[in-house]
Amino acid sequence: MFEPGFYVTAELRLKDASRVAAARQALAGLVRRTLAEPGCSIFTVHHDTAVPTRFLLWERFEDEAAFKRHFEEAHTLAYLEMELTEVVRHFVTDVLG
Repeated sequence: MFEPGFYVTAELRLKDASRVAAARQALAGLVRRTLAEPGCSIFTVHHDTAVPTRFLLWERFEDEAAFKRHFEEAHTLAYLEMELTEVVRHFVTDVLG
């Protein structure tokens, strides 16, 4: 079902609880643009239904180099400049098999 690769799961926290709608909109745009990047096959955001200031990212890149290039993309830099969220923790994994 899933191919080996560079998988990242990240927990994000909203910096300002009053900006949930802005964060949802900005993250939706980030998803669309990131999925068009070479080397990215999964990039999805989940919004915690119990804790509205928490988002989870599930990502898969072909390799670590593609993941690192993601942070050089204009759309990623623009999202980060908005300072809507911060990374609480992240995990780098790969599939068994």
